[in-house]
Amino acid sequence: MAPKAEKKPAEKKPVAEKAPASVEKKISKEGGDKKKKKIKKSTETYKIYIFKVLKQVHPDIGISSKAMGIMNSFINDIFEKLAQEASRLARYNKKPTITSREIQTAVRLVLPGELAKHA
Repeated sequence: MAPKAEKKPAEKKPVAEKAPASVEKKISKEGGDKKKKKIKKSTETYKIYIFKVLKQVHPDIGISSKAMGIMNSFINDIFEKLAQEASRLARYNKKPTITSREIQTAVRLVLPGELAKHA
């Protein structure tokens, strides 16, 4: 093995003097070709999954964006109701964990008739 080279302290380079802040602001305003990119907030939706299921069931039918928003809200509401019911069942049985059994029972309680059987 070759001996390790000794580390020398890094030499400091002379720092160029900055222009006054007012001059920098004028330059940035005049050269306004650069636009700030908007950062998109990631919002989780079920829109792509709704669309995929729609195409499986009815390939020739489309859906408007307003109807898609309504369907997305519907799915969020159903999931929230199922989660609340499963939580309530776990509390009634003094269990700290929501298992598949609580979810299954919650589905049977929340969804009516045939829907509960097929879910």
